[in-house]
Amino acid sequence: MRKHIVAGNWKMNNDLAQTENLITDLRKQMKTSDSEVMIAPSFTNLWQAFQTLREDETIEVIAQNMHFAESGAYTGEVSASMLKSIGIQTVILGHSERRAYFNETDESLAKKVAAALANDMRVIFCFGEELQDRKAGKEENIVASQIKTALFHLDANAYKHIVLAYEPVWAIGTGETASPDQAQDMHAFIRKTLADKYGGDVANSVSILYGGSVKPNNAKEIFSKPDVDGGLIGGASLKAEDFYAIVNAF
Repeated sequence: MRKHIVAGNWKMNNDLAQTENLITDLRKQMKTSDSEVMIAPSFTNLWQAFQTLREDETIEVIAQNMHFAESGAYTGEVSASMLKSIGIQTVILGHSERRAYFNETDESLAKKVAAALANDMRVIFCFGEELQDRKAGKEENIVASQIKTALFHLDANAYKHIVLAYEPVWAIGTGETASPDQAQDMHAFIRKTLADKYGGDVANSVSILYGGSVKPNNAKEIFSKPDVDGGLIGGASLKAEDFYAIVNAF
């Protein structure tokens, strides 16, 4: 059975004190859940967040990004082994903002994915179409290309360590949200794309998250769809009450 996952991407928000306060608030909100719950603070706060939660098995601290190299002259970058050394086991790769603002490509992301897996890390791999792609009816072509270029060099066993996150770029930070049926249609297409390459067993074992303006008032309907296995949450993850309303929407 696929895992339900709700991951909060805090992006470039919260200094150390704010990070500690939000974690405190999250722990107060904690209720029993069958979902995996993750939070992704900024690099500067990962160690403190991990230390605070290391005895708490209900929330995993994950990273927002990493470099594909193990070490070297890459000023400002962080490697997989550096993340592992402070207890981080999961990393988000390919977020739409990384693609848009830092020119990440599917080719460079393929190298990041390989580096993460080589370090026994789990990957939340993000992808999705922009507004002009959807208006042109090219969303499936775009999504298939992103998945194939970045991931189809992997063998089937690698997908035990990969979570997919579909991000309709036009629905991130805009207040727009794909309808639950639009989300389901794309998630079903993604699963079929995997099945065509790796077979149904692999495709049906991979969790596919939806990442596009999920809120407490729409999470239940979106998560009710058969191929939506959770969410990659942005703004709503910065408020403990909202985040746990989403966690408990299954």
